[in-house]
Amino acid sequence: MSASILKGRYTVNNDQDIVVFLIGMRINKWWALHKWLPVFLAMPGMVQELYTHKAKLGFMSMESYFGLRTTIMVQYWNSTEELLAYSKANKHMEAWKKFNQRVGSSSQAVAVYHETYQLKAGSYESIYVNMPPYGLGKALSAVPVTKESQTASKRLNKG
Repeated sequence: MSASILKGRYTVNNDQDIVVFLIGMRINKWWALHKWLPVFLAMPGMVQELYTHKAKLGFMSMESYFGLRTTIMVQYWNSTEELLAYSKANKHMEAWKKFNQRVGSSSQAVAVYHETYQLKAGSYESIYVNMPPYGLGKALSAVPVTKESQTASKRLNKG
């Protein structure tokens, strides 16, 4: 595990437009396992599909977080068009249809959410110190910090 740690300070080149997509669910009623478990179990198949066909789909990378009630997945995409195309693809549409049939907006047992952010080249920055490739650093490839990218201000004004 320590072999993958990038020793020192790293950042990413912010020279391309990217899309950050947050998606997750919240368990509102733990005892309604029959409502929220199928929603939770639908995601691994889609994640596998995304990683299997990354270049074709425009998917770059993702990170997942699990809380007591709420999960969130932070995904990085090449473009909004590719993200929207995936939202209409078979595996996602099948999961969305099942969710609406089982849960829909009438049940309060489980909630789902997403947020989409379009980031223009030069409008984002990152720093990683003694970290393995992570987040944008995994999606875009981390590069060593130089004199020209020492501060957040310099990284944001690079473009």
